[in-house]
Formats: sequence, structure tokens, C-alpha cells
Amino acid sequence: MSRRELRGNRMDEPDAAEVYEAARLAYELGKVVRAMREGRGWSQDDLARAARLRRSTVARFEAGGSIPTLPILDRLARALDADLEIRLAPRAPAA
Repeated sequence: MSRRELRGNRMDEPDAAEVYEAARLAYELGKVVRAMREGRGWSQDDLARAARLRRSTVARFEAGGSIPTLPILDRLARALDADLEIRLAPRAPAA
């Protein structure tokens, strides 16, 4: 069975779309944090120290391997001197 077929079968499972979306969001958040960290010239150890986290937590988060809690996101934002913005916005009605 190919990877594509395997993924297709998994997506047919209950809640698969929600799990996939959560993983996608975690990956996107991790990319942003990594870019901000690298933009400061920091290592993962530097960010971990500034955010009072373990380096392994930072590494896993940046790789999209964990879904962060709000307190973790807040620590990362503060360490990176960034604003953490969480919002819910109504979708535009379909035309």
C-alpha cells in the first residue's frame, strides 16, 4: 500500500480531519517560532533559557511534534519579545 493510500485510509477514520488540522497548526506555529528564534541569532538552548523551558520542549515544538498550551505560547512570545494574539473571527458567509 502506498503512502497516499495509507493517508487516504487514515483520513476516513472518525476525527482524522481534526487531528490533521491540529498537527498542521502546531507545525505552522513551530515554523514561526523557529524563524523568530533564528532571526535573533539564538540557539534552541538560548530560547529555552529565556522561556524557562527545556531545550527538548523547544525542539519538539519547532518541529510540530507537540501542540502547545497557552502558557507555553505565552512564555515563548515573552522570550521572543513578541505579542501573542489569539482570536476567533466569524467567517464570511458563503456567496
